[in-house]
Amino acid sequence: MKKHGILNQGISTLVASMGHTDTLVVADAGLPISEMVWRLDLALTEGVPSFLQTVQVILKELEVQEAIIAEEMLTKSPELFQQLSELLENIPISQVPHEEFKERTHEAKGIVRTGEFTPYANVILVAGVVF
Repeated sequence: MKKHGILNQGISTLVASMGHTDTLVVADAGLPISEMVWRLDLALTEGVPSFLQTVQVILKELEVQEAIIAEEMLTKSPELFQQLSELLENIPISQVPHEEFKERTHEAKGIVRTGEFTPYANVILVAGVVF
């Protein structure tokens, strides 16, 4: 049994398989997910696990050079945006319209679906390099 880090086999495998500029999406319970993208469904019930908990755990193992959100998060869920910004610390955050965000998810290496019910609680994490 692993002693540290991500215990979920699917997420651990996904993070380990990522290369520079590959993307991983952490999504709320309502984001449409293409059948062509690897889906890791963690949703148990409303709010479990939360979007922010899931992002926090993934950030411990994935080197991230950029984050992309739907611009609607700023007006529809400003508190969540503030909390996500704090979690991401110095990682630049780009904003795109929600329709464009959904299109970009089709290119992701994988999408981790949470039990989050907060509107626009989605982020695309762009993998960086550790050297």
